[in-house]
Amino acid sequence: MAQVVATAERVVRAPVDRVRAALADYTGARSRALPEQFSDYRVEAGGQGAGTRVHWRFAATSKRVREQDVEVSEPEGTLVERDTRSSMVTTWTVLPAAGDGSTVRVRTTWDGAGGVGGFFERTFAPKGLRRVYDELLTRIERELVASS
Repeated sequence: MAQVVATAERVVRAPVDRVRAALADYTGARSRALPEQFSDYRVEAGGQGAGTRVHWRFAATSKRVREQDVEVSEPEGTLVERDTRSSMVTTWTVLPAAGDGSTVRVRTTWDGAGGVGGFFERTFAPKGLRRVYDELLTRIERELVASS
């Protein structure tokens, strides 16, 4: 098995503290910003940052749907989502950008399949996740700009 890594980065037109708060708000901003690939979304514990447990179904494609039970922690100024059903870990980092903007970096890793299937997973999954993260951040930004 080889590790699969998907990364994305985007500047969001809102201050760091507001972007971090929105990403960590699983009962509010985050749930409203989820793209169509997420379904059956429910917060099972917490709801704000560390200690939150959330469930969702993620549809990478119409035939590749993954049930995820995610536990959230916040080590060293990051937001880490660890799927308890798999090796998948997503880390969100928000840093200051020019003006009042924020640079959001997201990195997801998991142990991929071997063989030919693994080759296709390593080739196409990161691109697909990058599109999903870009859409989620577009929606977060839209919400933050509308509420300011």
